[in-house]
Amino acid sequence: MFIGDVVGEPALKHLCAQLTTLATKHNAEFVIVNGENVWDGKGINEQEAQMLFDAGAHVITTGNHIWENWKSRPLLATNNRVLRPINYPRENPGRGITTVALEDGLSIAVLQLQGRVYMQPIDCPFKAADNALQKLAAQTNIIIVDFHAEATAEKIAMGWHLDGRVSAVLGTHTHIQTNDARILPNGTAYITDVGMTGPYNSVVGMSKEVALKRFMLQTAHKYELAKGDYRINGAVITINADSGKAESITPITEYCGDDEVA
Repeated sequence: MFIGDVVGEPALKHLCAQLTTLATKHNAEFVIVNGENVWDGKGINEQEAQMLFDAGAHVITTGNHIWENWKSRPLLATNNRVLRPINYPRENPGRGITTVALEDGLSIAVLQLQGRVYMQPIDCPFKAADNALQKLAAQTNIIIVDFHAEATAEKIAMGWHLDGRVSAVLGTHTHIQTNDARILPNGTAYITDVGMTGPYNSVVGMSKEVALKRFMLQTAHKYELAKGDYRINGAVITINADSGKAESITPITEYCGDDEVA
């Protein structure tokens, strides 16, 4: 089970309160959470990451906003299950890939990539994926990719590029769940964006009032988290343990309510 971008502490608390139940409901043996927006919309700290691990997450992915909060950097440097996009310069803290061994002997790899279109001019995500897969080939055939990207076309292109070489390519960053979940011809599960976990009474997690000022006045206004209509969004993927091919992908949406969790 992959949970989409968690936006803000209230959303984090809702997710942590329900993650075990959700995993049981969907028979999920392995849980990945994108946590790049947990800390007031920018980054994630050690305490918040531990809350997710305690609730049942196996790996936390992030994205471009992880760098906007310097207090996230110690976490990236010390916890190999908290990933940042692998195609950033290597001098940055953290890693973009991890392999987790489950109790039944299976190993699952998670690879984080970031797109370049309308984003930072970092290393090529397609070549970075090729290099990472060369190293992973001898370790496991179950590989989940979080592709954190802005452009729909770039995400779709990555799906085709990795079809048959990874178990799933799951898009994050744009916060709106797309209606294109499918299994590609060679056995890779794909969705352009898994959606956001956070306040949907918002503009992709941001206060509507602040977002409108930014668009209408074309000047900077302080980012403010929205409140209300909290939802958990993501996707559940069934993977054949022998072949590493995906057998199904199902988007999920869970309404949590309008109130914050104490």
